[in-house]
Amino acid sequence: MPADRLASFVHKHISRSNSAYFILHHSGFSTLIIPKANHSFAAGRKTSKFLVYCNTQITKYGKSGNIKEAESIFSRMPHKNSISWTAMLTAYSENGQIDEARTLFEKMPERSIASYNAMITAYIRNNFMADEAFELFAEMPERNAISYAAMITCFARAGMFNEAEKLYSEMPVELRDPVCSNALINGFLKVGRLEGASRVFEVMVERDLVSWSSMVDGYCKAEKIVDARNLFDIMPERNVVTWTAIIDGYMKIKSFKDGFELFLSMRMDGNVKVNPTTLTVLLEACGSFGRYGEGIQLHGLVSRMGLDYDVFLGNSMITMYCRFNCMDVASALFHQMSRKDVVSWNSLIAGYVQCGSVEEAYRLFERMPTKDIISWTTMITGFSSKGVTEKCIQLFKMMPEKDDIAWTAVISGFVNNEEYEEAFRWFVEMLQEEVRPNPLTLSSVLSASASLATHNQGLQIHAYVLKMDMEFDLSIQNSLVSMYSKCGNVDDAYQIFANINAPNIISFNSMITGYAQNGFGKEALKLFRKMQNEGQKPNQVTFLGVLSACTHVGLVEEGWNFFRSMNSLYNIEPGPDHYACVVDLFGRAGFLDKAIDVIQSMPFEPHSGVWGALLGASRTHLRIDIAKIAAGHLIKLEPDDATPYVILANLYSVAGKGRMGIKSE
Repeated sequence: MPADRLASFVHKHISRSNSAYFILHHSGFSTLIIPKANHSFAAGRKTSKFLVYCNTQITKYGKSGNIKEAESIFSRMPHKNSISWTAMLTAYSENGQIDEARTLFEKMPERSIASYNAMITAYIRNNFMADEAFELFAEMPERNAISYAAMITCFARAGMFNEAEKLYSEMPVELRDPVCSNALINGFLKVGRLEGASRVFEVMVERDLVSWSSMVDGYCKAEKIVDARNLFDIMPERNVVTWTAIIDGYMKIKSFKDGFELFLSMRMDGNVKVNPTTLTVLLEACGSFGRYGEGIQLHGLVSRMGLDYDVFLGNSMITMYCRFNCMDVASALFHQMSRKDVVSWNSLIAGYVQCGSVEEAYRLFERMPTKDIISWTTMITGFSSKGVTEKCIQLFKMMPEKDDIAWTAVISGFVNNEEYEEAFRWFVEMLQEEVRPNPLTLSSVLSASASLATHNQGLQIHAYVLKMDMEFDLSIQNSLVSMYSKCGNVDDAYQIFANINAPNIISFNSMITGYAQNGFGKEALKLFRKMQNEGQKPNQVTFLGVLSACTHVGLVEEGWNFFRSMNSLYNIEPGPDHYACVVDLFGRAGFLDKAIDVIQSMPFEPHSGVWGALLGASRTHLRIDIAKIAAGHLIKLEPDDATPYVILANLYSVAGKGRMGIKSE
């Protein structure tokens, strides 16, 4: 409020106090007129609008982080009521000044329920100081639903669920619903304890929109979309948060059609208006699932709603078009944005990296006004994908600050470029710098151990995993299964696999492949059937392991049936490596003519692995005629490899012929 308006405001409300003398106090952010102490003035001011105004200003400055201005107003107020003290206490709390908040609380001439609640909330904001909060809670002469809800929230966020449930069960029943019940439900949901949240929800007598929305969101996040939809359909009322949660739930389980249809229903519901968060969820889904048509429609809707100015939505659209590989459109959107944040720059840079235009990404990176860790890490990942590890290290050393993700980008870059020793060296340096590795870091170095088949290094990393209490991380467990399998230790690999609480497709693939590579074909196929029984859908990697297992065990007919089922049952197109496995399958069993038929049926040119499998089978079964065909193709594909010449020479030698019998082209 300008100084002249504020002066007019004050004079209007104290015109009866002629003896009042005012001082105009100026500061960088506010102008506040404070009267000199005067008994008659103070008596007339206790219920004035001026007091309300001061309290409002304290709250405003507290929320904006200007604690000094809030203190200045509070200290100059001639009269303070309970709301004034509570507003100042809350301002301290919101700005992390817990000691100042408690000191002020102790000085309060009168403490209301609201002031106690504010102090308990301050403890919640300050790392969930549950013991201190409960000590204060126990002192309260009187409590309301907010008091109980605050304390239950504090216990829940501190992980003290037994205490939270005990307090909930002991509190007056009439105060439970809906506020306290919602607090306990949200506490359970924040740590993924859906059953606990559902238990509280089921016994609630009075549910509000928050209760229903929280449970719908909880079921969606747990990917229990049927339960979420059942609840959603019987809700007495819905808001934009609920609609967005259920739409996002469908997108998370890759059911784009159902999610988008719900969005269309939402638009037809006249009681709910689509907001930027809803649109962001949909734009993200369109990009992820390659739904170009729907993405264009959403872009048009954003424009019609006048939300082109929204930076958050602009960033989402840039990301979407990058995923469509429409870099021209993404770039045009970026340059049209009147206001850009660091996410805008990072989104376009990441898009260029993803489509392989690393140099274009780097030019944009160099123009960035402010770079964050994500900017640097994205560029490191980009150059790593091109095999330019020297540039990765150069950028890494230039980074003003480095976190575990940046270190991991460098380490995984070396692993992806098969520079395994360098990966280990940088991992050791990361530990020396006292940067705590994350699960992806450890998965990367375990992958390096697996590729080198260095069992001892793998054991050391496994020991470090146990020391860091990360042995139950799924990505690490999968990497351990792969590492032990590739090192030939199948028993330890299976022991890790058996201890995985909820194995995913990668878990099964790692173990199936491990069995197959180590000659345990029957065990691999048994595990494949178990995987199917548990509802896991196989992918291309799964069938590589299965076909390899059939090859090692000699199950020709079963292997051929598995190969044909890829397309007919699972809608998976076999790749070159699958064909190589089938050629090897028929070749080892002596069906070389059938192997040639498979090669001739391939929808693409066979790679060296296919011809190598045929050449190996020809050597085993002394089929010089087929060996000549296979060797000829291998020489064309890999002219520097002497293996085909050696194999043919050996075959002719075995056959008693002293000539190569092959024309090098």
